[in-house]
Amino acid sequence: MAETRGELQEILDGLDTSRPQTVRLEGRVYEGKVFSEVSDLTLEGVEDGGTELVWHEGAFEMQPDGFKRGTFRSYTAFFGGKKLVLRNLTIKNDAGDGRQVGQAVAAYLDSAHVLAEDCVFDAYQDTLFLSPLPDEEREPRGFMGPREYEPRLLTRQVFRRCTIIGDVDFIFGGGDAVFDDCRIICRNREEEINGFLTAPCGKKNGLGLVFRNCTITAEQGTAPGTVFLGRPWRPEGRAVFLNCTTDAAIAPVRFSGWRGVQEPEEEAFFAEYGTVDPEGRQVDLGARNPWVKVLTEKEAADLSAAADELVREVCGQ
Repeated sequence: MAETRGELQEILDGLDTSRPQTVRLEGRVYEGKVFSEVSDLTLEGVEDGGTELVWHEGAFEMQPDGFKRGTFRSYTAFFGGKKLVLRNLTIKNDAGDGRQVGQAVAAYLDSAHVLAEDCVFDAYQDTLFLSPLPDEEREPRGFMGPREYEPRLLTRQVFRRCTIIGDVDFIFGGGDAVFDDCRIICRNREEEINGFLTAPCGKKNGLGLVFRNCTITAEQGTAPGTVFLGRPWRPEGRAVFLNCTTDAAIAPVRFSGWRGVQEPEEEAFFAEYGTVDPEGRQVDLGARNPWVKVLTEKEAADLSAAADELVREVCGQ
């Protein structure tokens, strides 16, 4: 893997991992695959958004071990450890369209606590992975990568004012995560189904993915009704959208089943509250899939309070 190493990897390899470390990067492109197990790491770019971590590997490429790379070896940046703070960074996998190159993860976030502020995560299929993996794979060698044989440990993650770009299942995993004031952008594949924003696989007793006051859009030219807010990667997956803005690209059924739009997903918890369109008008959720929930004001408040508790845990506030 020597050819994949870049300047940032050399910096991380030289850190003293026995104490918290802060790395401040310049406003330029850092090319190369990144792997960090630093226990307590803060990685900061410049405020104007000019700091980019970029690599370009897709799941379909054959490897020297005789297998395809697979989703979980395709990452641009992997972060383990106990605490991770990312600020003012763009993490990008520019391998390209998943229909040609396969899944291509930008960031694989496996730290116990993650705080990402003013960051951009940019790829196509499977942009942002929030550990842990599901308990069991559905196909042989489906989890080949850094945590294939490790215990499935829950991560708690917070994203503030971030932009996340992709198309198919591009925010996925078993972690509990809160997305506050983020922008979620679905690419236009010019197909009947252009994408799925989320693919959670967490447990039914977890928080899952909670989006608050986020703006959800698709690229210009995306056909109306061709993007879904999510589908459950595992039956108990959870994703909730509170007081978010969605445009006309979002399908009237809102969420899809895993193997088909109308497939029942009675074990999943997919829900919305207070959704408006870009003009601030309430979105009609009457055509949603029957297993998709519209929360009451109290239910939404309770979920938001649970999200606040996660934020306090991660941020120490």
